[in-house]
Amino acid sequence: MRRHVLASLLVWLICAGTSAAQDAVQRGEYLVHVGGCISCHTVPGGTPFAGGRALATPFGTFYSPNITPDADTGIGRWTDTQFLRALREGKRPDGAYYFPVFPYTSFTNITDADALAIKAYLFSLKPVHQVDRAHDVAFPFSWRFLQFGWRKLFFHEGPFRPDPAHDVAYNRGAYLMTALAHCGECHTPRNSLGGLRSSLALSGTRDGPDGQAVPNITPDRATGIGDWETDDIVTLLQTGRTPEESSVTGAMREAVRDGLHFLTDQDAHAIAAYLQGQKPIAHKVGG
Repeated sequence: MRRHVLASLLVWLICAGTSAAQDAVQRGEYLVHVGGCISCHTVPGGTPFAGGRALATPFGTFYSPNITPDADTGIGRWTDTQFLRALREGKRPDGAYYFPVFPYTSFTNITDADALAIKAYLFSLKPVHQVDRAHDVAFPFSWRFLQFGWRKLFFHEGPFRPDPAHDVAYNRGAYLMTALAHCGECHTPRNSLGGLRSSLALSGTRDGPDGQAVPNITPDRATGIGDWETDDIVTLLQTGRTPEESSVTGAMREAVRDGLHFLTDQDAHAIAAYLQGQKPIAHKVGG
């Protein structure tokens, strides 16, 4: 009888562990989409997550790394601690600093549970043996140790903390926008050192990814999205269609296609609540 009970308990524990692992992978897949990982870590027409995507900046061209679980050229040997350190602290397993083209400045706000779910999903993928391409960045910006000073000025380590002055929906939207989807990395102007100008958060910039203009998404009526209804924001996130019945282009088109259109209705509405709760900033971008 005792052996039977122990055997049943063991089977239950194995099944429970398997179910929990499957749940983590499924949740991680959703988070990876929301985080926009596919677009940055995949060459157009190439193998997903194998890296090599060129990311042009005023400081040079960076190439995204392989984040498949290949043991030699990807992240297959990374421990949970190393993965968390990469997202939370912007540090490689060898302790060297990542360049901020990797948006660890936003990812630092991701919770440990979500970060490990992302890792679980990435490690469930087929390993791809593809060596990372070296960055094309000129001296002195190619010196990683100089990131120490940059981080002192512009990096504020997380995690995300809900604002008690706002409701659950607003805080969920804040988490999705500022941590996972890292929208401010593209929609906020930068200074000459590449740091985000927080006083103009989400107000758009003429110098977005690959030199493209990025719109003002604060609720300013003249230069932002102050005239948009909640459903207008949700529709854009999930379909890429604007209230004027045009389609988003460039990096935003990729963001919607590869990630944001997977948003649940609840999360899309949470993002809308967060955007509509921001301070309007009059900042005209483009002509």
